[in-house]
Amino acid sequence: MSGLFINHNLMAATVARNLQSSYGSLSTSTERLSSGLRINSAADDAAGLAIREIMRAEISSLNQGVRNANDAISMIQTADGALGVIDEKLIRMKELAMQASTGTYSSDQRLIIDSEYQAMASEITRIANSTDFNGIHLLNGNLSGENSAHNGNGLTSTGPVKVHFGSGNDSAEDYYYVSINSATASAMGIGLGAAEGSGGRTISTQALAQASLAALDKAIISKDKIRANLGALQNRLENTITNLSIQAENTQASEAQISDVDVATEMTEFTRQQIKVQSAVAMLSQANSLGKLAMQLIGG
Repeated sequence: MSGLFINHNLMAATVARNLQSSYGSLSTSTERLSSGLRINSAADDAAGLAIREIMRAEISSLNQGVRNANDAISMIQTADGALGVIDEKLIRMKELAMQASTGTYSSDQRLIIDSEYQAMASEITRIANSTDFNGIHLLNGNLSGENSAHNGNGLTSTGPVKVHFGSGNDSAEDYYYVSINSATASAMGIGLGAAEGSGGRTISTQALAQASLAALDKAIISKDKIRANLGALQNRLENTITNLSIQAENTQASEAQISDVDVATEMTEFTRQQIKVQSAVAMLSQANSLGKLAMQLIGG
């Protein structure tokens, strides 16, 4: 349809429509280039937005899982450090027991040796009861027991510590437990706090000192088992952190493929739409001038 009309300027309307479309596309390109994202709203890519948000939640969960595992490593290192000090006390107690086992000391001298022996036992218990991480006592037996002993239903969890690092809630892949046996002197069968008849209660006599040697060996082995278990758990956590970090990186790369803008491609689109807008503005000016031709015809 062609003609020169006064009431309707169809050419200008067509040009205005094209200008509006090109300007909208130019605005979208500008938003993408300024934000660095291909998807800035659901209208850009509804399915892509849904996938991106799921991936972002997964990435955040994985990164928090890494922090959780690092906190667990710090807790284990705290316990291991305290056990290292207990190790020194046990070695000293074994030395004192050996000293009291020989017959070249008098009863009074053996009682003096036993006083240091008991002091070492008391210090072991003090260390075990006072060692904590973020308010969680580590060596007093609160964290001992099987995995099934864990109870997290109350405000304060009981039993072994549950270290959660996965984004779900499946025990096979998302968490495991840290169980730490008691390292008090009585739990290891040494010192006056040990059960009656225990070979490591005292070294006040030569016979008791000799009997304590085997009890001290058992105590050292018991402590070593705790440390070995903690070392294995720390290595496991470190491997878990490595795996979580790789998983987070790969998920981040996938999310970027979906969400991030390709700057080179988008810049090409931006330039194309910019040229179309400039052309449409120029043509709209020309189309709006057609009414003047009609006035010239009317005016003769």
